[in-house]
Amino acid sequence: MARLRLLSPLRKSERAKAQPPQTLRLQLPPFAPISIKQLGRFISASQYTTPRSSKVESDAFDVVAKFGAKADGKTDLSKPFLDAWKEACASVTPSTVVIPKGTYLLSKVNLEGPCKAPIEINVQGTIEAPADPSAFKDPNWVRFYSIENFKMFGGGIFDGKGSIAYEKNTCENREFRAKLPVNIRFDFVTNALIQDITSKDSKLFHINVFACKNITLERLKIEAPDESPNTDGIHMGKSEGVNIIASDIKTGDDCISIGDGTKNMVVKEVTCGPGHGISIGSLGKFQNEEPVEGIKVSNCTITNTSNGARIKTWPGEHGGAVSEIHFEDITMNNVSSPILIDQQYCPWNKCKKNEESKVKLSNISFKNIRGTSALPEAIKFICSGSSPCQNVELADIDIKHNGAEPATSQCLNVKPITSGKLNPIPCSGPVPKTPSAAA
Repeated sequence: MARLRLLSPLRKSERAKAQPPQTLRLQLPPFAPISIKQLGRFISASQYTTPRSSKVESDAFDVVAKFGAKADGKTDLSKPFLDAWKEACASVTPSTVVIPKGTYLLSKVNLEGPCKAPIEINVQGTIEAPADPSAFKDPNWVRFYSIENFKMFGGGIFDGKGSIAYEKNTCENREFRAKLPVNIRFDFVTNALIQDITSKDSKLFHINVFACKNITLERLKIEAPDESPNTDGIHMGKSEGVNIIASDIKTGDDCISIGDGTKNMVVKEVTCGPGHGISIGSLGKFQNEEPVEGIKVSNCTITNTSNGARIKTWPGEHGGAVSEIHFEDITMNNVSSPILIDQQYCPWNKCKKNEESKVKLSNISFKNIRGTSALPEAIKFICSGSSPCQNVELADIDIKHNGAEPATSQCLNVKPITSGKLNPIPCSGPVPKTPSAAA
């Protein structure tokens, strides 16, 4: 993902007002089993959190049976959905909004809290967006805002109908791109579980997570063509305790992109590809970006992507910090750049090429990463000359080039700490003289 900053359309004053109220949480020990009737697992990096008592059954608000929605693919779901949400949100007992099986047209919906009790949405049907991008005047389609103790599940599909948008979304057409909607947006959501949901053909990002805390996305399917521009699978920023687990992401941009202010995040058992890999950044493009720290990516498989495990920062521009980033137990299949630190990130050659990145990188590890590279340069560490990378570790790496040439490793402004079997040999190849133009 390059140069987009779509985390939230809110002004600072609105964000301050939108902070969800504090509520009582039940803390459970790590990996403690809890049934569906106990209202789901709310996973953080070190604990489970459940937003409701296991003894309370939820009230159901069926958008068809109670609110007149029609699963005909033509009648707008917006009003029945919003009406059901408002009643459920006002309930003093736990409640569930139900969208039954069938196909629904949804122009857009903004679902706001705070709610008076824990709330769920059971999406069983397929929800389709208008195909014409001109139907949208801002980057929102389905938005959840200022909600605590929330769950969405059910096996349903959010279909963004993005094919027309893909044709018009070029780097020159910024005004058009600025109005393209994210499929599902979570803003200021705390203690949430999003489970067994599909996002398909989003016009822009599939899922955007902003200013959230303790939110788990599990068993998601994300699908878009490999040529679809700016369709990041899951993008987040200014959030803590985000967990992405056992999900399958096929898209045209980063499978997962991790923006500034992200802390204590876990990504595990994710399959990625096609796409641009799992990326920290891009960072350093904007002023006052918050540090990224405490990110662990493990037990993932990345296939036929342009990048694998990547950290990307802009040359010149603004400062920032990235620390405690750990990629472990990852399989790469025909990935163009399996392991990459790129502090000369310069998509479309629009950057300050002759300046160094001001983002400080430290305490980064790549361990037990195996598989194949589509290009000879399997490992590239291109760090800042003014702020060299510190404490970068390579351990037990075995990546083979699919072609006749052996795999190589490039290093600039970094001296990696090494251990175990290492193929290719660290820092064995020549360093490129020009910034990266890859997105």
